[in-house]
Amino acid sequence: MAKESKTTGATKTETAGANLPLFYSKPRAVLAERHGSMSLTPTSDFSFAATTNSVPVVATELPMVCKHYPILFTDGAQPQMVALLGLRASENLMVDDKGNWTPGTYVPAYIRRYPFIFFENEEKSQYTLCVDEDAKTVVEGTENPFFVDGEPSKMTQSALDFCRDYQAHYAATAEFLKAVTEAGLLVENRADATLADGRKLSLSGFKVIDEAKFNELDDETFLAWRKRGWVHLVYCHFISNGNWSTLVERAAMKVAN
Repeated sequence: MAKESKTTGATKTETAGANLPLFYSKPRAVLAERHGSMSLTPTSDFSFAATTNSVPVVATELPMVCKHYPILFTDGAQPQMVALLGLRASENLMVDDKGNWTPGTYVPAYIRRYPFIFFENEEKSQYTLCVDEDAKTVVEGTENPFFVDGEPSKMTQSALDFCRDYQAHYAATAEFLKAVTEAGLLVENRADATLADGRKLSLSGFKVIDEAKFNELDDETFLAWRKRGWVHLVYCHFISNGNWSTLVERAAMKVAN
């Protein structure tokens, strides 16, 4: 069920295959015959994200993301925008030991989407709503069912709508990333931090937009980007740099505790 005609392309990170997307280990198409007796626990448990220090973000959420996290660009031929959640490779400073997300901070859409996701078929003509059956929140029961009398429940329909919107935003974000890359604005960077106890942390392997190169864009390109809403996205990236100190403080507090 829950199939969508394809309207946008999907990059490697959003396509089923040997390398599954971050967090997903057993995604299966949501079907009444498979999930008719299954339910999704209504409680929020973000423990699945506790061991990752970054997640992809889409353009529409940057105004919120930039208030809480540094926004970086991954290295590689097809860069992605990510929100940095921790200073160590396997540490998310926003998730506590009980799986709670830090109150008052924004939860990226990529994380809120889990355990659902869209996958495209081999012909790349349709998207199908899938769920990670290994997710702790997917259980037997009828409290928050996937199906009611063989039909998708409101919860499943909401998941479909969320994934549909996310896929559209993901495709639009890819256009922005392509423009930034082709304009030669991305440069290698690294961050070094010293905690209160003297311990040093270093993070590398990411890129940022070079502000000087951005300011040198010709008028035609700048105006075209402004019409697309891309100039605002660049400024969100610049604003997000102010969140590095917050992550360092969170890392220091975790060491102290």
